[in-house]
Amino acid sequence: MREDNMLTIIVPCYNEEEVLPETVKELGVVLESMISEEQVSSNSKLLFVDDGSKDKTWELIKKFENQFEYVTGIRFSRNYGHQNALLAGLTTAVDHSDMTITIDADLQDDVNAIPEMVKKYHEGIDVVYGVRNNRDTDTAFKRKTAIAFYSLMSKLGVDMVPNSADYRLLSKRAVEGLLRFDERNLFLRGMVPLVGYPSDKVYYARKERFAGESKYPLKKMIKFAMDGITSFSTVPIKLIMNLGLLVVLIGIGLFIYSIVQKINGNVVSGWTSLITSIWVLGGIQLICLSMIGEYVGKIFTEVKKRPRFTIQEDDYTKEFLK
Repeated sequence: MREDNMLTIIVPCYNEEEVLPETVKELGVVLESMISEEQVSSNSKLLFVDDGSKDKTWELIKKFENQFEYVTGIRFSRNYGHQNALLAGLTTAVDHSDMTITIDADLQDDVNAIPEMVKKYHEGIDVVYGVRNNRDTDTAFKRKTAIAFYSLMSKLGVDMVPNSADYRLLSKRAVEGLLRFDERNLFLRGMVPLVGYPSDKVYYARKERFAGESKYPLKKMIKFAMDGITSFSTVPIKLIMNLGLLVVLIGIGLFIYSIVQKINGNVVSGWTSLITSIWVLGGIQLICLSMIGEYVGKIFTEVKKRPRFTIQEDDYTKEFLK
């Protein structure tokens, strides 16, 4: 077998003790099958990234490391977030892996799509996106908001793959290209397409979460969407300027209208119209200030250049130092 086929499957974990045993089982079956069929090398690994879990996630990872040679893990010193966990896994694995696959621990992404991704890698594809062929497991609200989000991002000029989350294969050079992006405000779904290199898609049916609770409730989804928009597009700032011009034009029009009414003797003093104007303009100003503040806040975060994560334990690298 060629020794340049090492695969590392990266699995970010945050309080996943309920689902982790089944995740190891299903991914292990797929990995062992590919090793036996010589699609990947025998030293391929599952890399679990413990994102500061408060339950027994790390203890379980250590347990499975003792049971299975291909299971390894790294542990953050605290919770840094899903995107940083993915990046940490890629950063740790890039020196030893010819290809990496990132997949969430909740088993909603079909692990049986992994061999097809690897097949496309052997055909010369550097980036293989796992794309959902339906969203039947999502609520109607989540489906509609997801469609609206991808449509909005497209209109803002952000190159994204619709219905593709963080389930993807990256070749070694694709990971190296991605890691050259020295950003603190991470939105990997928008960053990966910027790397370039040949890409393709593998379609799969998304399943229900096996166990545990979703780590992306509505509040986090909104924040995630805002991060995506403000990290990749300045269109909102331009829209604020256009909104300001529109308000000025409306004000000029109302001023002219008031003069005409005064000349015609039709002036009627109205408390309601005055208060409504104050509230509307005040609301517009607060929205505009908030949007500008979002961009200023990102600049503040970027210029400090604090570490994106701190690894407390790294059992993955230890495997290659033995």
